[in-house]
Amino acid sequence: MSTTVQLLEAALQRLAPEHLDIQDDSALHAGHAGARDGGGHYTLTIVSASFANLSRVQRHRLVYQTLGELMTGRVHALAIRALTPEEL
Repeated sequence: MSTTVQLLEAALQRLAPEHLDIQDDSALHAGHAGARDGGGHYTLTIVSASFANLSRVQRHRLVYQTLGELMTGRVHALAIRALTPEEL
């Protein structure tokens, strides 16, 4: 069985990231309503040319669309830092 981090990494490969870091922060939120419901808390840093000419909101929407169903069950909270290679 794949971990949620592995599933997130696999799904985000569709954005051809040059850098991808996913941190599982779920243990920091033990007892939180989302943690009790099974959804984890994650911090994502992703660098991809796919974000070129997109606003911050558009970048976040693209990440959410790419993750699809993972956002409705396995993920309760996702902090996103989405950059282009030039913004590093």
